[in-house]
Amino acid sequence: MKRKILSMVLVVAMTLPVLFGCGTKAEPTNEVKEEKLTKVTLNEVAHSIFYAPMYVAIEEGYFEEEGLDLTLVTGFGADKTMTAVISGEADIGFMGSEASIYTYNEGANDTVVNFAQLTQRAGNFLVAREEMPDFTWEDLKGKLVLGGRKGGMPEMVFEYILKQNGIDPQNDLEINQNIDFGSTAAAFSEGQGDFTVEFEPGATTLEIENKGVVVASLGVDSGYVPYTAFSAKESYLEENPEIIQGFTNALQKGMDYVQNHSPEEIAKIIEPQFPETDLETIQKIVTRYYEQDSWKENLIFEKESFELLQDILESAGELKSRAPYEELVNTDYAKNAVS
Repeated sequence: MKRKILSMVLVVAMTLPVLFGCGTKAEPTNEVKEEKLTKVTLNEVAHSIFYAPMYVAIEEGYFEEEGLDLTLVTGFGADKTMTAVISGEADIGFMGSEASIYTYNEGANDTVVNFAQLTQRAGNFLVAREEMPDFTWEDLKGKLVLGGRKGGMPEMVFEYILKQNGIDPQNDLEINQNIDFGSTAAAFSEGQGDFTVEFEPGATTLEIENKGVVVASLGVDSGYVPYTAFSAKESYLEENPEIIQGFTNALQKGMDYVQNHSPEEIAKIIEPQFPETDLETIQKIVTRYYEQDSWKENLIFEKESFELLQDILESAGELKSRAPYEELVNTDYAKNAVS
């Protein structure tokens, strides 16, 4: 009897490794993994290396780790991104927070709330046609500058800097605001304007093609400004708190990565997001943003930053009335992501 029992034990012992892979848990198939992910659509205002922490989170799989299947769509303008959020075409929007203030003041029924701030400086640069080692903002007087859309953050920050330097944006120079977002670099390379205000990779591309030279950083000269943030309709936040928290957690992992890695490492990670840009150029752009402290350590949108944003809107004459911070900003998710 003992021999029979011993034989059965041996058979079971020999069979277990085959059934359970020597103690290693079997990996679920891709089909099962995908079924567990929740689909989320994010509409970004532009596709720019300026937003490197978000692309790190995408390329490193941080959203999947949080159970999210992220679809990224580029809106090409805050107005278009906001429209996508309000219509429900996008679950989450990534844009300048001024858009949420505008919609709030227009009486939106479902308030668009900012829940995570990504950048803390402006991400654009002033490009001249030739080197100007002794450049000052006074040099813009009497010149034609290709600017941004009226009421958009790029243009308002530019005008804010001009005023801080005693320059009247309406009378001391001419600002062309009629060129579509993303088309100013091409217009400048074709001979329009004496200067242009450019995001990357537009600024670096102009330098590489010997069509222009970066002479100033709006991010440096404007100081710490809450330039871009993630937002969603209040109803979406209330109905999907777990999705928003997972989304914010993934972003924070991306923020942590850029804080603890070199521009070279960051550039290599996000390279797949910019197939038309070579790695050397990506690295140069990342270094520019890295050195000017463009990215926050966390995603918490502080009240002081929100009020500074409204100061800039007022200075530009774009604010009908100041919006309450408590209505348009929710910091719970960002705080939980770093706790």
